Amino acid sequence: MSPWGAPVLFVKKKDGSLRLCIDYRQLNKVTIKNKYLLPRIDDLFDQLKGGAVFSKIELRFRNYQLKVKECDVPKIAFRTRYGYYEFLVMSFGLTNAPVAFMDLVNRIFQPYLDRFLVVFIDDILIYSKTKSEHAQHLRVVL
Repeated sequence: MSPWGAPVLFVKKKDGSLRLCIDYRQLNKVTIKNKYLLPRIDDLFDQLKGGAVFSKIELRFRNYQLKVKECDVPKIAFRTRYGYYEFLVMSFGLTNAPVAFMDLVNRIFQPYLDRFLVVFIDDILIYSKTKSEHAQHLRVVL
């Protein structure tokens, strides 16, 4: 049993169904915030100048792509009336999750940043001047 055990709550979605949410507020209060700065959206738009063809890729379930260090797994445990459960991958609601994911994606695509690719959290925007150039860029990224 983990001494952490964040509580669980359900939030009603627009369609009336319920979304399971883990309340990590207490853990986030004691978490050292990652100093990785999100880029300013204005700066990202400036990079797109000259682009005429665009494709957007959304990386779904971004948090579930990142493994958690074994020593940190108990910290992100959550509790229900049925017991304690632990994620082995990054859970939604953790304060450093978005920037940790964005940092990883930026490192993967570093050679293409500022040339034909922009990353913002879980979105990748590929921009090109021509359709043929864009086809080449898409092949590189995919």
